[in-house]
Amino acid sequence: MGLKPDHWITKMAREHKMIEPFVEDQVRDGVISYGVSSYGYDIRVADEFKIFTNVYSAVVDPKEFDKASMVDYKGEVCIIPPNSFALARTVEYFRIPRNVLTICVGKSTYARCGIIVNVTPFEPEWEGYVTLEISNTTPLPAKIYANEGISQVLFFEADEECLSSYADKKGKYQKQQQIMLPRL
Repeated sequence: MGLKPDHWITKMAREHKMIEPFVEDQVRDGVISYGVSSYGYDIRVADEFKIFTNVYSAVVDPKEFDKASMVDYKGEVCIIPPNSFALARTVEYFRIPRNVLTICVGKSTYARCGIIVNVTPFEPEWEGYVTLEISNTTPLPAKIYANEGISQVLFFEADEECLSSYADKKGKYQKQQQIMLPRL
């Protein structure tokens, strides 16, 4: 399994609609960069957010997630409170081939501001908009800019197809169209 370069990503995006919308070049002027990079693709955060709040003294429980612990927000800039967290989704829709696995890592511009982006791997044959977990680790409010880069996806192609893909397992986050909260 090897990391795939920019020309492979461009080919897969064109031929298999792996990333839509697809930006073939890296956009950098006046924005946090997005689009094709040397060995990956810098994804953008959409303008829809779910910001954690403790107004109702909810307990965060992945088995019984309380929707009252989040506030919905839509806008070009999202302010994440100090030492807090928000969920968002990507602008891009992904269709991962059966012989590909991805890892998503944060962009250095945000990381240097104490903003951590956590995304689980995109498994073979997973499809949908990516739900992003954005943590503000600082004691100050943090800005997130919608429609700009938020993290980088690295693509790994296997020599053989997997025996059981995410689609085969009927994964619970398959074909998600919006920000998805935890589910069992």
